[in-house]
Amino acid sequence: MRLLQKKLSQFNRLQEIVQNGLYPYYKVLESGQDAEVIINGKKTFMFGSNSYLGLTNHPKLIEAATKALKDYGTGASGSRLLNGNLDLYVKLDNMLAEFVNKEAAVTFNTGFSVNAGVIPSILSRNDFLIMDENNHASIFEGSRLTFAKVLKYKHNDMESLENVLKKTIPNQIKLIAIDGVFSMEGDICQLDKIVELAEKYDASIMVDDAHGIGVMGEGGKGTVNHFGLDGKVDLIMGTFSKSFAALGGFIAGDRTTIEFIKHQARSLIFSAGITPAAAATVIAAIEVMKEEPERIEQLWENTIYARNLLTAEGFEIGQTSTPIIPIKVGTDTAAYQYFALMLEKGVYVNVVVTPAVKPNEAILRYSLMATHTKEMIHQSVDKLIRCRELLKRL
Repeated sequence: MRLLQKKLSQFNRLQEIVQNGLYPYYKVLESGQDAEVIINGKKTFMFGSNSYLGLTNHPKLIEAATKALKDYGTGASGSRLLNGNLDLYVKLDNMLAEFVNKEAAVTFNTGFSVNAGVIPSILSRNDFLIMDENNHASIFEGSRLTFAKVLKYKHNDMESLENVLKKTIPNQIKLIAIDGVFSMEGDICQLDKIVELAEKYDASIMVDDAHGIGVMGEGGKGTVNHFGLDGKVDLIMGTFSKSFAALGGFIAGDRTTIEFIKHQARSLIFSAGITPAAAATVIAAIEVMKEEPERIEQLWENTIYARNLLTAEGFEIGQTSTPIIPIKVGTDTAAYQYFALMLEKGVYVNVVVTPAVKPNEAILRYSLMATHTKEMIHQSVDKLIRCRELLKRL
């Protein structure tokens, strides 16, 4: 056995949960992503999806994707910088910029590659990258690739952020990179206060709004719009794999910055564009958000209903104020047991364990969709209660 194989063969962290039949990952879905899916041939309520508006099966999106497939074929066959810049992508860029109230935008092939590419492209050795400690992994990946000095502050703690800003050097570039909606906790960044501190210390702001766009703000325009801070945030990043029901990502800002990124971000210029079908899907999703505002209204109605049920039944859900609800269950083992029991009862929820959370603070990441019914929500909470009672007896 070669040294690399020997090293990798020692990965046995999941061996115990596999042996106990509690392995929760890579479950195979035998249907499309919706409020109800098929797993192991069984109808299962999906409370783990990021398809907040439930658009993955919307007829208009499917029609748009099908037409793009016929008109453009299956792929771009090259990077946008060179031969792969379809007119469909340019149309999408312009629509996204308008949607989030920015001058310009550019589309990448994943949301992860946006953060991994943009951050190192715009920051140099003498600059500062300042991050919330609970930011998404893609921002941390971008921080690993930059030569800038990286500073972290305590989650959503503005005193901690200001202390970090005080450590920076005046007249040096400072970028505060933050999640708009935190993907595990479901809470919202204190963007109004962050903007005040950024102005005080001459810092720029980049908001990763993967879980905010389609959910927060007027017509789903995102967290920046929710705070009424259009024009106060330098860069807005988003993904297509959540509310937009496709795959890809984008960054939006002033025209000069976006032109720079288009020619410097390595994850953009050395990768092929998204599929034409994905681009057409996002265009259609933006149109549906405008045409069917009741979807966002229903999402928030479902969110409030679920939060009230869960808190009334004594579940701890932290500081969430969005459709992402972290249900605290304690140990990693308890989380795995909850998952297995819930799936057996026909409800899928995501498991989040260490190191994604602190020891003994494992959660079930329960998320809402506009297409959930009140009955689905009620049944899911009822089954959570039953699982809690079963686990108390163990």
